[in-house]
Amino acid sequence: MNMEILNKRQHDLLSLASQEGYVSVENLAETFAVTQQTIRRDINNLCDQELLTRTHGGAFYSSRVHNVTYSSRKSLASDEKKEIADAVAVIIPDNSSIVINIGTTTEQVAVSLLSHQGLKVITNNINIVQIFAQSNNAEVWLAGGKVRNLDSAVIGKNTADFIRQFKVDYAVVGVSAIDNDGSLMDFDYEEVLVSKAIFEHCRKLILVADNFKFDRTAPMLIGNISEIDILVTNIQPSPEIINICNNNNVEIIVVSSSNN
Repeated sequence: MNMEILNKRQHDLLSLASQEGYVSVENLAETFAVTQQTIRRDINNLCDQELLTRTHGGAFYSSRVHNVTYSSRKSLASDEKKEIADAVAVIIPDNSSIVINIGTTTEQVAVSLLSHQGLKVITNNINIVQIFAQSNNAEVWLAGGKVRNLDSAVIGKNTADFIRQFKVDYAVVGVSAIDNDGSLMDFDYEEVLVSKAIFEHCRKLILVADNFKFDRTAPMLIGNISEIDILVTNIQPSPEIINICNNNNVEIIVVSSSNN
């Protein structure tokens, strides 16, 4: 790859992508005061050099070892995340016990569950505790452990040990990346420890995943999509993923925004 052929705007665009993890065409056009068509050409150039990875509406910085910043993840596919969350809320009845892990989509699930009655919620996500503070009905348990300041996640062995004390009706989990072979992946070993404990200590496992999760990869293996019970997403999965789900009795729910 030859960085010399990049103009100043493309250098600045790449620098911004490296800081945020994800950049959108719309925001970049506003930032650099150029047309979206110009930004798309810039992104195509950077993707051709394998400096960015193209995805719907923007691009990811081509790093396989670092996650996208929390603020960028929160703004990604926000409408789709709400539709995914609302679909999950239909699945979970009142008076259920539920564990909800780290992630901006799982946080949206918490919002969609606020009208439920009699929930017992276990989480390692401080943001979810704050969401359920709006409810005078839910009983909330926060796992102890090391706090990751960037996204208010509680992670590590102590957190995983806490989760293992429960056997809940439902778990709602998010992951950073899903491979075509069904691998579920993340970036932080201490976060993976907690996710594995959640997988083992629930009666029904619900995976929430927007379309961006199928465009990415990450270095740490959590498990396989064959281990879950329900996949809720906003995009029709690949034939490979559908085949794995069909062979392992995994229900796939695709919300309406998959048509965008």
